[in-house]
Amino acid sequence: MPDDVPAAFTIRAYDVGDRDAVAHVCVCTAAGGQDARGLYSDDALMPDVYALPYVEHSPDLAFVVTTDDAGDDAGGRVVGYVLGVADTAAFVAWWERVWTPRFRAAHPAVGAPTGRSPRYAEADLLRDGADPQRMLRSLTAAELQAFPAHLHIDLLPEAQRQGLGRRLLDTLRQALAARGVPGVHLGYDPANTSARAFYDRYGFVELPSHRPDAPLLGIATS
Repeated sequence: MPDDVPAAFTIRAYDVGDRDAVAHVCVCTAAGGQDARGLYSDDALMPDVYALPYVEHSPDLAFVVTTDDAGDDAGGRVVGYVLGVADTAAFVAWWERVWTPRFRAAHPAVGAPTGRSPRYAEADLLRDGADPQRMLRSLTAAELQAFPAHLHIDLLPEAQRQGLGRRLLDTLRQALAARGVPGVHLGYDPANTSARAFYDRYGFVELPSHRPDAPLLGIATS
């Protein structure tokens, strides 16, 4: 783990007891980096697509940021994470076999209207939750070979702009490199311009399949 984390925070390996906290961070940052609670009929939708499958499949490639709250024997609150998988193709196969049936059972249809109209509609979210092949369709074979891993990273506002995102990415890349994984890719909400600026500063580059409406970035693990 990195040893230059700001004093008020700790980066550590994910623990199964962090599951609900990871889901909370996910939904609180899921609307272009803003709070998505109440945006859909079920606040569990975003975590069930973009967070919980990852900690279920690859808990050893999940790392969390916690606050060092005084007097908290549990080690503080989870305020951010990076979640990764080493082999996207294998993850997709697992998702189809294990996660899609669970997802469809939990979210069988679009729920009651919330009075809000997100650009990423609930019907699209339901489709994506049951269609992991979308992760492979966005990549060429050459891109998947060079960048087989992929990740999601999110931080609550209180943990942003303190170097924690960079340290989380460093931690995951080191773990992937130790497994012999050559590169990692990611997509992001094109409305989240601050995320794109961060990825550029960190060293991610646009992959050939990148499109403005479907961003795709990659970086070597070492």
